[in-house]
Amino acid sequence: MLSLVACAAALLCWPRVPVRDRLRRPGRDVVVRFGNWPLPAGMAALGLVLAGPAGGVAGLAGSALVARQRRARRAGERGLRHADELAEALRLLVAQLRSGAHPAVAAADAAAEAGPAVAGPFGDLAATARLGGEVTSLPLDEAPPDLRASLGRLIRAWALAERHGVALADLLDSVRRDLERRTAFRREVDAKLAGPRATAAVLTGLPLLGLLFGEAMGARPLEVLSGGLSGQLVLLTGTALLAAGVLWSERLTGSVVRP
Repeated sequence: MLSLVACAAALLCWPRVPVRDRLRRPGRDVVVRFGNWPLPAGMAALGLVLAGPAGGVAGLAGSALVARQRRARRAGERGLRHADELAEALRLLVAQLRSGAHPAVAAADAAAEAGPAVAGPFGDLAATARLGGEVTSLPLDEAPPDLRASLGRLIRAWALAERHGVALADLLDSVRRDLERRTAFRREVDAKLAGPRATAAVLTGLPLLGLLFGEAMGARPLEVLSGGLSGQLVLLTGTALLAAGVLWSERLTGSVVRP
């Protein structure tokens, strides 16, 4: 028993290093990725050892919730970083236009100085402007999903300036200011939601803390949960309710209106 617990703990502590091995076959490369399995495998093994099959299911559910929250946090941080890159590229583009540069040259210079998420769309914009094409026909499928709305506003402003002879620099500068206000609002919302999210995390961990206290007091709740069919059903029901509570909390915090 102790050896199984030690193996499960070792899997939980396994470093998340994205090691990649290539298995080369004629005509194609097959990439095998490692580094994402230790957490779910360790939690499932630990749950299986401590509370039987239902414990393994609970461990997998817990690892899935943790992975979901990590992905959401990283996506939010990536979206803010992309918005900052786009705002900086727009600032450079507007400065070039106001200094008298041709729109194609200004867009090319902005693409050269922009971050990796913005360089591609700005390069396409520069090429389209240089060849005299329609900027509204530019595809945004390859752009980051969190930037497509802002890039769409940029393209519409560019097309409006070409169609009606409005100063392009002024329109693009208004797009930049709007983007910066939206980004600032998102950061403010995230800061205000830090407290409710921390409260939800504490409430999520209370059942696990109760199990630990019960074991420390000698009540043996793990023995009850793993001792028979009724205990397994109780554990599965509790896991389902806990997961539903976490998802509901995410929905409540995510329902805040964002630009």
